[in-house]
Amino acid sequence: MMMKMNRRVFCALAAGGLAGCAATQRAEMPSPATSCIPRMDLHVHLDNSTIDQVMELSVERGVKFGIVEHAGTKENVYPVVLSNDEELRGYLDMLSGKPVFKGVQAEWIDWMSGFSKEALCELDYVLMDAMTFPGLDSRRMKLWEKPEGLGTAQKFMDRYVDWHVELIATQPMDILANGTWLPGDFAADYDTLWTDARFGRIVDALVRHGVALEISSGFMLPKAALLRQAKAAGCKFTIGSNGRHPKMGLIDFSLNLAEEIGLTEKDFFIPGADGPSRLNRA
Repeated sequence: MMMKMNRRVFCALAAGGLAGCAATQRAEMPSPATSCIPRMDLHVHLDNSTIDQVMELSVERGVKFGIVEHAGTKENVYPVVLSNDEELRGYLDMLSGKPVFKGVQAEWIDWMSGFSKEALCELDYVLMDAMTFPGLDSRRMKLWEKPEGLGTAQKFMDRYVDWHVELIATQPMDILANGTWLPGDFAADYDTLWTDARFGRIVDALVRHGVALEISSGFMLPKAALLRQAKAAGCKFTIGSNGRHPKMGLIDFSLNLAEEIGLTEKDFFIPGADGPSRLNRA
């Protein structure tokens, strides 16, 4: 029997190879005192773990976490979906007093419909990706579920880039997560499909709207050449694992890539340090 894959399962499988690297990561972890790259994982999901379990890993791995439960309508299926002020404030109360950043991963363009602006402005940041995609009939498609009807690779890429630019321009996100990820049918042609021109449109939108680009240890993306293009344009960056317990904080891939392309602390978005979140600027 074939199991329908939701995003939680998909991401867990994608990050599965990182679990076995935990011991190596601890041994090779650069000292926070000597590294100029912030040791922060701003893409951490609690899912079915507790904040106390997660905090133990934060201390063990020397990484500060940003927690992002999913936020949106109940049409979205995850272990936790925050959909109204009461749920959001309960989540924030649970994180209160913990040494973490408080964020959400926004789901689809209607994600704010159940929240007041006042409640949302209590967040430190909003993270979003483009993996939920509008089909030709305008209904949402979960790209990680390998839906049909994406068309040719070239036509899909044109629509996919347009979708990124639209989300960056219209949604109050602070971080674009899982950037340059491609559905399975197209992933093998990553280097061909992600042309400088296509990625340049996304980078231009990121810089124009003050949105940071995640360097994902979970998906090991974007690739170095594209990150150099973003750096040259003045883009800000974050690091994220997209991790569920016990895989959060495994960010060696991102740290090493950031060092390879010459990033320093000033190139990173740190919630609160760069002024108010985009929600508070709106």
